[in-house]
Amino acid sequence: MERSLQAIASRDGGDPPSLFLRLPAVMKLTGLGRSTIYRMVADKRFPCPVRIASRAVAWRRADLDRWSESRPAVTH
Repeated sequence: MERSLQAIASRDGGDPPSLFLRLPAVMKLTGLGRSTIYRMVADKRFPCPVRIASRAVAWRRADLDRWSESRPAVTH
């Protein structure tokens, strides 16, 4: 069953769980569209997704958080 905010937890050794987000959740989190995300990945301006199954990719939440923190703050 596919959910728009699907998150998958996995374990890396003794580290706390790493959280992975699928594309709909990444789009909601960032406010970016699908084409923009993949264009920015190609330009190395957005974190690369990781393969979680033979036909599925997701983004590490920690990578998205670092990307977001590195963005300039919006001022009006």
